[in-house]
Amino acid sequence: MAHEPADRTPTPVDAIAERWVATLVDLSPDTATYIGAPGRLDEYTDFSPEGRERYAAAARATLAELAAASPVDDTDRVTIADLSAELSLDLELADAGWDQRDLNVIASPAQGIREIFDLMPTAAEGDWRTIAGKLGNVAGALEGYTATLREGIAAGNTPARRQVLEVLDQARRTAAADGFFPEFAASAGEGEAPVPASLQADLDRNARAAAEAYGAFAQFLEAELLPAAREHDPVGRELYALMSRRFLGAVIDLDETYEWGIEELARMVEEQTRIAGEILPGATVAEAIAHLEQDPSRKLHGREALQAWMQNLSDTAIEELSRTHFEIPEPVKELECMIAPTPGGAIYYTGPTDDFSRPGRMWWSIPEGVDEFDTWRETTTVYHEGVPGHHLQIGQAVYNRAQLNSWRRLLAGTSGHAEGWALYAERLMEELGYLDDPADRLGMLDGQRMRAARVVLDIGVHLGKTHPETGAVWTSDDAFAFMRKNVNMNDGFVTFEVNRYLGWPGQAPSYKVGQRIWEQIRDAAKAKQGAAFSNKAFHKHALDLGGVGLDTLRGALLG
Repeated sequence: MAHEPADRTPTPVDAIAERWVATLVDLSPDTATYIGAPGRLDEYTDFSPEGRERYAAAARATLAELAAASPVDDTDRVTIADLSAELSLDLELADAGWDQRDLNVIASPAQGIREIFDLMPTAAEGDWRTIAGKLGNVAGALEGYTATLREGIAAGNTPARRQVLEVLDQARRTAAADGFFPEFAASAGEGEAPVPASLQADLDRNARAAAEAYGAFAQFLEAELLPAAREHDPVGRELYALMSRRFLGAVIDLDETYEWGIEELARMVEEQTRIAGEILPGATVAEAIAHLEQDPSRKLHGREALQAWMQNLSDTAIEELSRTHFEIPEPVKELECMIAPTPGGAIYYTGPTDDFSRPGRMWWSIPEGVDEFDTWRETTTVYHEGVPGHHLQIGQAVYNRAQLNSWRRLLAGTSGHAEGWALYAERLMEELGYLDDPADRLGMLDGQRMRAARVVLDIGVHLGKTHPETGAVWTSDDAFAFMRKNVNMNDGFVTFEVNRYLGWPGQAPSYKVGQRIWEQIRDAAKAKQGAAFSNKAFHKHALDLGGVGLDTLRGALLG
């Protein structure tokens, strides 16, 4: 049974953080949807230059408040350090013109304006009225975003041509008459209690308008942004350093990390080769994988089978780990495994609402035409996205209301903290005996090898480093060949992944670098505490902090 955290009296620093959350909810109604807070849920963030400036002004005001604040305790000190670092970096990125070129294949407003509908409640008639209003506001959101991208065109600060072409294809699919919006609106009439005809008419009309807005956005991309787009993918050292800090919440030596990435990749290859021999004596990694892919006992057929399998595996892990290695609060024990409504190919997690009325969810976005799945590949993915990975980490923070302000529980943190923890959790599950099957362990190593390769590829391409195999300067073409060599995935997956790295600099390495920093911190805590060290206590202390940057995490856990 998990222990209830002791209450803590909110401080003036907590009040500053709470006001910042309220400001975010006001400036970004999508933030309210994500955390389950009340707000203008039928509206959108203002992605226009004027909206960006309003955000910057609010960030500057909050930074001034934090600078003048006096911390009461260590919790305050963490809040001041981490929120100040995040807001300062947001302003640095704005000054560097990132907003003007923020278009990529996976995580830019081009996708977010559509994807927020995946998190909107649909159980009640009032929910669908909110959705109808938001569908009617898609056009305005895209127009504001377009204005910012046009500002970038005028300044000669544009995304790479590769990203524009890929997003153009995405926008055209979203704009289709049989695309997401019409199908989503039609689903309102398919349940046990269909919405009234007048509301259905509003939904259908506004869904058509939303699809048409994406059509207009596609025309802008083709006619205006594409001719102005940069031909080259690399962003260079200065911008890359900012993005690396954004995703890690830590300053790292990029050159040392590149060399470490090369060494880590070699270690992963050696480990994979050894495990392949356990699966099939004398086999190469490719031969062991081919052998596993012919094993019908490790196959799932159909989306329903995949969903049921991952839900069962997740439920089992939560039940067993809560009895042994982790204190898991009751609300966090619920995790829904979902098939995503769009076929992008990503696997991702969305956190619970503040009151846990919407539980944490693990999403599988299955590419079109894919109907067969290998359990040996995906066992470690369930642990990565679920427990003890993202769901435990994020759910524990949301639950810790007695100790943490809303910003710390619901919005703080970095990719390096979250994704680093999730990779750390995969290795932890190996330590705990959950990956004793060599096939499942090979699947884990397949992912770990990919993440190591991404460190080398991402830093190598964007900083123009020397390729470890050719001795020449990295090119974008090298990236595709390097990735194909280091993952056992189809070409469609490789293409999507590399396009993602090229358009979202610094994010892909944050997984493996974050894992490295988590492991360094745990090793340092072990050395410091000696025989008194407990994995269970270390993990609870770390997760009770909520989301923080990795430099903040190191300071909080090691002093």
